[in-house]
Amino acid sequence: MSALSALPFLKPVHLRSPRSSPGGQRRHTLPASEFRCLSPEDAVSVFEIEREAFISVSGDCPLHLDEIRHFLNLCPELSLGWFEEGRLVAFIIGSLWDQERLSQAALTLHRAQGSAVHIHVLAVHRTVRQQGKGSILMWRYLQYLRCLPFARRALLMCEPFLVPFYQKCGFEALGPCEVTVGDLAFVEMQHSVRGHAFMRRNSGC
Repeated sequence: MSALSALPFLKPVHLRSPRSSPGGQRRHTLPASEFRCLSPEDAVSVFEIEREAFISVSGDCPLHLDEIRHFLNLCPELSLGWFEEGRLVAFIIGSLWDQERLSQAALTLHRAQGSAVHIHVLAVHRTVRQQGKGSILMWRYLQYLRCLPFARRALLMCEPFLVPFYQKCGFEALGPCEVTVGDLAFVEMQHSVRGHAFMRRNSGC
């Protein structure tokens, strides 16, 4: 059995909503949901969601299609997709980084010996936004990282208006990020994934 298949967070999870039928019984109406690592074959679906989510706000995407393929080839185990009825509805893409803080090089590099997971992008399909899917996906991703023996921290950079969202997910602000993209400035945030030996022993990791 592979390490990934042994992780409980990546096994298919069926999310259903009960609804009363005329006979008083409940029937299930919502589609099943599955969480799994992404593959290069998912790159186009990823980019379509990301492009719609970011271009309308900032005029650019954190990752372009060739960069998505690059990371999904190098480190697919650091990605996580949420699928409903086989359709991608939300995703996270990460890579490894080997320095204390992010630098411009972190936007394109995967440092295989690193212990910090750089979260490049979290995006949710426009049709399912405002349903808490971003928070749920981030929670599952952080639980998953705790099962990876090399992961010690999760790092990300975000615009200031997103800081409260990531704080609710357990991240702390480290201050201004040295990375800039055009005129955009970012706050760097960190989440520790160390010190969870008890969770590892009791989660099947």
